[in-house]
Amino acid sequence: MTTGEGTVRLRPPNNTLDPRAVEWWRAQWLLLTAAPVVVLAVLGALIEPARFWLLLPAAILAVLGIGCAVLLPVWWFRTHRWEVTDEAVYVRTGVFRQEWRIAPMSRIQTVDTVRGPLEQLYRLATVTVTTASAKGAVRIEGLDHETAAALAERLTRITQDTPGDAT
Repeated sequence: MTTGEGTVRLRPPNNTLDPRAVEWWRAQWLLLTAAPVVVLAVLGALIEPARFWLLLPAAILAVLGIGCAVLLPVWWFRTHRWEVTDEAVYVRTGVFRQEWRIAPMSRIQTVDTVRGPLEQLYRLATVTVTTASAKGAVRIEGLDHETAAALAERLTRITQDTPGDAT
């Protein structure tokens, strides 16, 4: 891939996410798990003939959900990386199916910072870099909210100074 300045190549990004991302992901898993577990447990308590068949899946879901909440966020934290240079935004995500994305500065159209309710609780933010790519936006999740704001400002400044891609 070539930019006006030189070649942008696939390489491992240097930066890790904020360590609070692990707890943020855990909270997401636990909330996702809690909804069906609570529904099944309440139904199991109310419907005596089906109690066993409602409480058993509730227990299984609870154990699996807690296991995922404990293990997966740590694994994700070890594999997710990001980096911004004057030429491009580099992002690597995924555990089993890793995805490496490069967004050359000349292709960036917008930069957004998003903070959902859980992200606000953990003082985190997501930076979304929209490009002229059919693949869609590049997202860097789990950043400290101040780091995300500074990154969005830096990306905006760099892209304003970068001539557009002629292709």
